[in-house]
Amino acid sequence: MTSEPRPPARVERAPVALHLLGGFRLLRRGAPVVVPRGLQRVIALIGLRPDATRSNLAGLLWPEAAEERALSSLRTALWRLRQDPCCPLITVGDTVRLDPSVRVDVDDLVQTAARIRDGDDTRLAEGALAAGRHDLLPGWYDDWVLLERERLRQLRLHMLEQVAAYHLAAGRHGQALDAALEAMSAEPLRETPHRLVVRIHLAEGNAYEAVHAFYVYRDLLLRELRLEPSAAMSALLDDTLAPIRRASPAGTGRPRTDPAGQGVPRPR
Repeated sequence: MTSEPRPPARVERAPVALHLLGGFRLLRRGAPVVVPRGLQRVIALIGLRPDATRSNLAGLLWPEAAEERALSSLRTALWRLRQDPCCPLITVGDTVRLDPSVRVDVDDLVQTAARIRDGDDTRLAEGALAAGRHDLLPGWYDDWVLLERERLRQLRLHMLEQVAAYHLAAGRHGQALDAALEAMSAEPLRETPHRLVVRIHLAEGNAYEAVHAFYVYRDLLLRELRLEPSAAMSALLDDTLAPIRRASPAGTGRPRTDPAGQGVPRPR
């Protein structure tokens, strides 16, 4: 009686992680893999543009070269990458992408932001503050890097603001403030997180903190851009400060107002 041939043993790929936020790092089983700078650019672009064709990749990587020369350089780079199984590639038609087993930190950020936006899992709000805290490939100035860096920065800012608004609506003021301050730290001149901070302080009944937060932002905006906060932000304080303005006598003793005439007294 002849035994049936055994199916070939399944080869398990070693876990591979590609980190692009905060700098390029390729890890295999948690250990860093040394990758030449030229190949780092190829891996990073394929990780960021999984649906790009070979012509797209070649044009982005070697924008100054003629098309045939750029495609030749790409073929050489892909051949070199395929010699090392730690960064497996998949070719589908005219596109090249990383094997699905390669975990990319940018994908984690994008998926977290999408799930928070769609409200699929509110528990993700707890870990959203740390997600994408570092810029994409700092020190790289390729045009495609700059575009992706800005896209991810805006994605993270909106995610943090959504988390802050979510906690504020649920009455979790401390957590809302953490998320708003995280967004503020990422982009100090952006009004939305400052507006959220004012709203959070007002929700807690801290009028002084709200007015102080308004003027911190107003002074920063005047100093850096010679602009005033929007009317929408100034209007946040109207209801809180209306009794103060009504109680202030005309003439001397009247609260100081902002140059825009919006009647917001500066805290002393």
